[in-house]
Amino acid sequence: MPEQQIERERWGTRLGLVLAMAGNAVGLGNFLRFPVQATQNGGGAFMIPYFCALLFLAVPLMWCEWAMGRLGGSRGHGTTPGIFAILWKHPLAKYLGVFGILFPLAVVFYYNYIESWTLAYSFFSVTGKYFGIATREGMGRFLADFQGLNSPWQVSLTAYVFFLITFAVNVWILSGGIAKGIERLANIGMPILFCLAVLLVVRVFTLGTPDPAMPERNVLNGLGFIWNPDFSQLANSKVWLAAAGQIFFTTSVGWGAIQCYASYLREKDDVVVTGLSTTMTNEFVEVILGGSIAIPIAFAFFGRDATMQIAQGGSFNLGFAAMPVVFQQLPIGKILGAMWFFLLFIAGITSSVALMQPLVAFLKDELGCAHKKAVAITAAITFIFAHVAIFGLKAGALDELDFWAGTFGVAMFALIESILFIWVFKPDNAWNEIEKGAQVKAPRIFYYVLKYITPVYLLVIFISWAFQQGPAMFFMEGVAPEHVGWRWAARLCIVGVFIFIAVLVAKSKKLKELETGAS
Repeated sequence: MPEQQIERERWGTRLGLVLAMAGNAVGLGNFLRFPVQATQNGGGAFMIPYFCALLFLAVPLMWCEWAMGRLGGSRGHGTTPGIFAILWKHPLAKYLGVFGILFPLAVVFYYNYIESWTLAYSFFSVTGKYFGIATREGMGRFLADFQGLNSPWQVSLTAYVFFLITFAVNVWILSGGIAKGIERLANIGMPILFCLAVLLVVRVFTLGTPDPAMPERNVLNGLGFIWNPDFSQLANSKVWLAAAGQIFFTTSVGWGAIQCYASYLREKDDVVVTGLSTTMTNEFVEVILGGSIAIPIAFAFFGRDATMQIAQGGSFNLGFAAMPVVFQQLPIGKILGAMWFFLLFIAGITSSVALMQPLVAFLKDELGCAHKKAVAITAAITFIFAHVAIFGLKAGALDELDFWAGTFGVAMFALIESILFIWVFKPDNAWNEIEKGAQVKAPRIFYYVLKYITPVYLLVIFISWAFQQGPAMFFMEGVAPEHVGWRWAARLCIVGVFIFIAVLVAKSKKLKELETGAS
């Protein structure tokens, strides 16, 4: 059978689509990264640049990516090499599309490992393994021992076993395909996630004042700690960059995963309402639920100064070094701890399978691979390169992957796709593609936002990141000499996978046909 005639998979139900797309966006960043970012960058004032980025970047780019994905899927192309070749009849287009497969895959190299920590800590909570460690410092040492940072191999057997389990679950879900794998995960996992999050929020709000001797340590003051605005921070460009970075991180725009999921839509499926629904679902989980658990509960038990230290120390300290101490001081703490970490595990796995799917789809669509073979190749690449993040954790290999793929890369790719879809494909064509099949038309003002504001906003962000963070990261300023090797290994992972995917792109007959308009 000719490749062009192979029937592509489709989402089983509209609800399954919304839940899967929401699962793609809802991840560890909603519950760990967001409250820390808000705390570090002006509290309530942070929400001004945050919502600006949501309106001028996330929403218009989300519609662009949904429309691009649906357009590509209708032509048998579910990933950005094919989609970009449709938008721009030029040999370079398909190679620009490689980034839409590379960056999500590079993030998975370390994301699966972090995801496995949440599963491990859920088990530790049920069994009470960390119970008896009453200080944040002690819990920090427990985390370091679990990760194996003090061992000669820089990884512990326990952590590695949980990584293998987590990785196997990811591959098993991917092997089920769109309807029987990813959509089924979303239909089961997302309701569980919502229920667990709501239950935890209710428990947080009923804490009152844990220590009567310190009445200022309560949940309401903890919420104030996050949301009381420091408007002086708005003059700091770092805050605007942080807000934009969080929006990219949490909505999954600029990764290439949304286009892949949207390619399984039918040609007349609505992208305006459905896309906006998934974005707003993600925002509810992040702002309302994510902002109401970790920081308020830490404030109530540790106080303002200690919570600020936790926030400054990083997102992982909040989740893995602070929360377990709190759970030990609550009734049914083992159950609450298991709920918290299993919530994080579900949020993580619904995102990680979405980040692996673009390579699976590319291998099937452009090279005619069978589904099992495509999953096996994706799993093999991910498994091999994950070990750079695992064994190079102490040296900062994970941070290196996160910056070049998850910060610099996302900003660059979002800029590329916005220029191709809006200006190369032409603004009117882009807008008509977005509105095709729409049950409710998108507000016309977004036509001009897409045409002018979004590209300029992205260009400013990209240039700012490149100048403010790029030189320091590229030249590894402040990095210990013994850690440089692992950091270069992380960079070479990204370069190597780019070359591998680019070679596959060059071999695809279907993509060559697109250049001449034959497909």
